[in-house]
Amino acid sequence: MGFESSNGTASPKLLKFLIYGRTGWIGGLLGKLCQSQGIDFTYGSGRLENRPSLEADLVAVNPTHVFNAAGLTGRPNVDWCESHKVETIRTNVVGTLTLADLCREKGLVLINYATGCIFEYDSSHPLGSGIGFKEEDTPNFIGSFYSKTKAMVEDLLRNYENVCTLRVRMPISSDLANPRNFITKITRYEKVVNIPNSMTILDELLPISIEMAKRNLTGIFNFTNPGVVSHNEILEMYRDYIDPDFTWKNFTLEEQAKVIVAPRSNNELDTAKLKQEFPELLPIKESLIKYVFKPNQKTAAA
Repeated sequence: MGFESSNGTASPKLLKFLIYGRTGWIGGLLGKLCQSQGIDFTYGSGRLENRPSLEADLVAVNPTHVFNAAGLTGRPNVDWCESHKVETIRTNVVGTLTLADLCREKGLVLINYATGCIFEYDSSHPLGSGIGFKEEDTPNFIGSFYSKTKAMVEDLLRNYENVCTLRVRMPISSDLANPRNFITKITRYEKVVNIPNSMTILDELLPISIEMAKRNLTGIFNFTNPGVVSHNEILEMYRDYIDPDFTWKNFTLEEQAKVIVAPRSNNELDTAKLKQEFPELLPIKESLIKYVFKPNQKTAAA
């Protein structure tokens, strides 16, 4: 079975993408990107945990590549998963593995949007050190049930040579009205912590994921912009570019722990592997300005 990486880029006419996660944020954006690039695509109608329904999709669509953006994060946040453990396993573990297994049977590359929230700063990767977690590192954060299931499934997917696992973190887009957008979330919180983190600018990185499919890349990739940015740095940019009257309050991790059910992951991911494949990748703060804040700028000058 061949999943050889090829640097020859397929013409849009020869591509046919099957995308899971139509109602999700990333799934919706992927469809728009395919439309703008002239790539033929179909949203999967099967449920991830229902193998026959996925088989029916694959037969009906006969895709060249499959994308899974159908993970369960919980509403309004990952705390939901703490009280809905079986539902979380059904989609995030059973469903994802079923799709990967079927794609392997059919010789198809699966681009799987996963999470980088399976690590936390530790003595080997201290906050502020610039030493990020690499693709081969073992997850060290299982503080939330969501992260626990994601770490389990990532480990199992390492054995599927047809899967490209993309570790997304704290996704951000230029759509500041979207409640899933990390920037939108933190502007609406009563108080925010202030910790540097690796984050994913979707406007820059989702087109790269389509390119990764065209190159038939597989394996794990830290799918964030290089470097880290803190909550306060983002909110300062928000104030400078969007709303000069914006103010916010910080609180400590200890204070945050009192208002959330499950602890949250804070980390820096090493992006050398992704950057080697895509040298044009912008550092996080530059990407924020280019893709998010400049296009939305409301103030006279920043």
